[in-house]
Amino acid sequence: MQRLSLATLPTLPDAVRRPAYDPRRTTTGIVHLGVGAFHRAHQAVYLDEILATDSQWAIAGASLRRPDMRDALAPQDNLYTVAFRSCEGAQLRVIGSLKTIHVAPRDPESLLAQMCDPAVRIVSLTVTEKGYCHDPATGDLNPAHPDIKADLAAPRAPTSAPGLIAEALRRRRDANIVPFTVMPCDNLPSNGATTQRIVSQYAALLDGALARFVEGDVAFAGTMVDRIVPATGDSDIAEITQALGVEDAWPVVSEPFGQWVIEDRFPTGRPDFAAVGAEMVSDVEGHERMKLRMLNGAHSTLAYLGYLAGYQTVSQTMSDPAYETLVRGLMSEEVMPTLHMPGTDLGGYREALVARFHNPALQHRTWQIAMDGSQKLPQRLLGTVRDRIAAGAPFERLALGVAAWMRYVTGTDEAGAPIDVNDPLADRLRAIGDAAGRDPERLAKAYLGIGDVFGHDLRDHPGFNRAVTAALASLLTRGAARTVADYAHATH
Repeated sequence: MQRLSLATLPTLPDAVRRPAYDPRRTTTGIVHLGVGAFHRAHQAVYLDEILATDSQWAIAGASLRRPDMRDALAPQDNLYTVAFRSCEGAQLRVIGSLKTIHVAPRDPESLLAQMCDPAVRIVSLTVTEKGYCHDPATGDLNPAHPDIKADLAAPRAPTSAPGLIAEALRRRRDANIVPFTVMPCDNLPSNGATTQRIVSQYAALLDGALARFVEGDVAFAGTMVDRIVPATGDSDIAEITQALGVEDAWPVVSEPFGQWVIEDRFPTGRPDFAAVGAEMVSDVEGHERMKLRMLNGAHSTLAYLGYLAGYQTVSQTMSDPAYETLVRGLMSEEVMPTLHMPGTDLGGYREALVARFHNPALQHRTWQIAMDGSQKLPQRLLGTVRDRIAAGAPFERLALGVAAWMRYVTGTDEAGAPIDVNDPLADRLRAIGDAAGRDPERLAKAYLGIGDVFGHDLRDHPGFNRAVTAALASLLTRGAARTVADYAHATH
């Protein structure tokens, strides 16, 4: 079978949407670090729309780990398909905004040269929380991170996101090329300010003048991004290839809903994001907190508790009435009171999230959402816990979500089968679980002692300790499904 490519675009079925421009006539204006499924289903789709009227904003993608994506898409002229799935079926769209893909570990120099091109005015990121090489509890750079230590030893050939950004900015400064704007699109609190702090701290370990340049002369535009993008499976590839009539080696599956809120801080210019549905604001923090705590916090809670009960996808988990009741209560009674957003219909947002979680067409795996929990908990659940503690308000459902993470990372499910815990701290977490056994007090105390997740305040808070220990004890003795039923219908 032929591959998807510029040559085969005209052969696609009429129902398949394709680029409304010639990808060969575009120029690169954005370098994107972390060219994974989410970026290809979100930012790249917005840029595909923009390129129909403004050809200077094509994307040069960069993989910071493996060459898989480059190798899959290069024979396709970097074209790929997004399947927007809902209960009504799937709408297929071929995206042409990705012009090339670099592989940083293989050739950091070519990526840095691209980042130093004066035509590149934005460097954006979706490298996941762990890609920032930081301490999630504080938001500061972790200088002991292996990637940071490697980059500090060879700063002219970095491969981490902070190292690449700092080195490209140094080269642009020394060549009198205006700095690009850095636009993080990951789930970090105050992601613009956090990224600036991380890059500045990395630069300070090399050169104080470079750190001052990053702090004073480089714009960092915070964002809030929202779209549910499950991992692409073999069945997805087969189904999409059959619908296209040509082979697409790595398509993307997505829900139709998408949201992008962007701080308007682009001193050297930007695409007309607003013209394609993005919301330009002066401060993204409120939107960001709402999404992190309501969508991502609920998602993680559902993922751990759902996986433990044997549910493979979010929609399967939500089909259990007790889980839906729990997640509604979590958002309504424990999360929404911490959000202060006059004019925003938080109840409407909650109902939209519940409907999105129910979408059976997505097949969003609980295991996928459960990945990297040690990096996600501080943003998704623990910030809300701290606000509830400060307000003297209950937080039992939040504590249950934390306890479910602890139960999950012990590495053994309720049937005694091993769990593939995909987390930067996986070995440490498993060792803690093995040492503590099934004693909820020992287990909770040991996990709460991980300072780069919980800090010292939550570790030492008696009420939080009690709530987490009680939830963990129930999960260990009664199982996830019965525990969820208890918490869903309890009066808190």
